[in-house]
Amino acid sequence: MSNVSPSGTPMAASPLTRAVLEIDEYASGLGWDRPARLFALVDTARLRAQEPGLASQLGLKDGEAAAYTPIEQEELPRGKPLDEFLGTIAWPDAVAGCALTVERLMLPPSAEASVPDGLDEAGLAKWVARHPDRQEVRMTVAVLRDGAREAAIRLREKDSPNEVLTGADLVPGLADALAATFES
Repeated sequence: MSNVSPSGTPMAASPLTRAVLEIDEYASGLGWDRPARLFALVDTARLRAQEPGLASQLGLKDGEAAAYTPIEQEELPRGKPLDEFLGTIAWPDAVAGCALTVERLMLPPSAEASVPDGLDEAGLAKWVARHPDRQEVRMTVAVLRDGAREAAIRLREKDSPNEVLTGADLVPGLADALAATFES
């Protein structure tokens, strides 16, 4: 018996981890250099019971094990900072959680000591983009209303499902911003 589901997600993973990895796999199939994508996470059993037509349209079958179904939202507005956009979101009660995929440049911790003083945000972004140790990553971060969090990080240079790093605290700032979308 395999420890991997037909979708390639580890069976032992929590339902939220499986949802994050499903979204990561979807984003991977779209390729790199894509805008951020926002997803509502809905309880799959509740969706099948309350919205059978939508469940059918999404290809959800009775007895499927997925606890959360990610539903991609409209494209994020271009030119608006992500934190400002997230501050405008209010989710209906039927949404159990949300997730976001976003691509960024990251530096290893060893590079922090060499960051020049006095850079504004734009200057820092340019400096990071020119740094020889920069790495392009796709981050998928999800939160639930109950406070649970999960993230997946995929390096562009190691673009393989077997190389995806997961953990609850990998991108705490983005997780905090997503969690704030559930606060009244």
